[in-house]
Amino acid sequence: MALALSLGRRGQGRVWPNPAVGCVIVRDGLILGRGWTQPGGRPHAETVALAQAGQAAGGATAYVTLEPCAHHGQTPPCAEALIAAGIARVVVAVADSDARVDGRGLQMLRDAGIDVSLGEAAEAARQDHAGFFTRTELGRPFVTLKLANSFDGRIATGTGQSQWITGPEARRAVHAMRSRHDAVMVGGGTARKDDPTLTVRDLGIDHQPARIVVTRRLDLPLMGNLARTASQVPLILCHGADADAHLLQTWQDLGATLLPCRLRGTQLDPRDVLQKLGSHGLTRVFCEGGGALAASLIEADLVDELAGFTAGLVIGAEGLPGIGAMGLARLDEAPRYKLRSVQPIGQDILHIWSRP
Repeated sequence: MALALSLGRRGQGRVWPNPAVGCVIVRDGLILGRGWTQPGGRPHAETVALAQAGQAAGGATAYVTLEPCAHHGQTPPCAEALIAAGIARVVVAVADSDARVDGRGLQMLRDAGIDVSLGEAAEAARQDHAGFFTRTELGRPFVTLKLANSFDGRIATGTGQSQWITGPEARRAVHAMRSRHDAVMVGGGTARKDDPTLTVRDLGIDHQPARIVVTRRLDLPLMGNLARTASQVPLILCHGADADAHLLQTWQDLGATLLPCRLRGTQLDPRDVLQKLGSHGLTRVFCEGGGALAASLIEADLVDELAGFTAGLVIGAEGLPGIGAMGLARLDEAPRYKLRSVQPIGQDILHIWSRP
């Protein structure tokens, strides 16, 4: 199952709206087939592994990181494929919460006389499939908020200088994180100030995550990097109903996907933004700020994971904070996250925190 999980992770960021599943087929201690969900979501992991195993799959054991699908979509159910191949035993990490499956895949296997066990490496599988579960159960993608701060929690000097607080190893790690998510998200202020591309660079990968900008009025630079690359790498603009009609047409012509979202006060409602992104098929979103967007997501309890890079650098109180005002008066009002891991990255520290 550990091998199946590692294989499944190869699909993260490439297979949405499908889950990134891994499958290993074994008999008499020999691996007969290995598979993971392919780019675009098809073929599924079980199909790939069964094709490798061929006739040898009869009587073998299949280790699968998520319950095999039981519904007819663009491809037949994986549960049927396992049955047809003569698999004798199926070990599943976690059940599928999609209403079209939700135990039906396991029951199909049992009804066919296959020995089924559930729960092997379940915690690791739940973490790997968190984006898929969040979308199927809550209708929105799993959100990781990334911050790169000085030791005293600042993202720039008082004059706005921020390049570079963290070292090259940390920046490379951020690009690797981007590659494992369906999309990278920033607020309109960050897009205007930094003119980012939000792409994965210097890793030699052959795919790019979608880029999301949350911008009520669509007032982004029309000669900037996002506009220049909108037809090359998917660009999703979440905007308000009051956005200028000319800008709507211009960004459409440039190749952007436009998602109208409702307002909450004077800003876009973060809950509606994420629901619209979930409806678009996204399962895992990597948010890189800015401060106002980060604060709105935390206030709305929409951040599932915090990824913090901390540098051994002190900027002082005049520096810019990474998260905007949240209006908290008492500590018990502040959301708390659970520490999951800490590791050095070059001269910096990466710490990952999860929703309790």
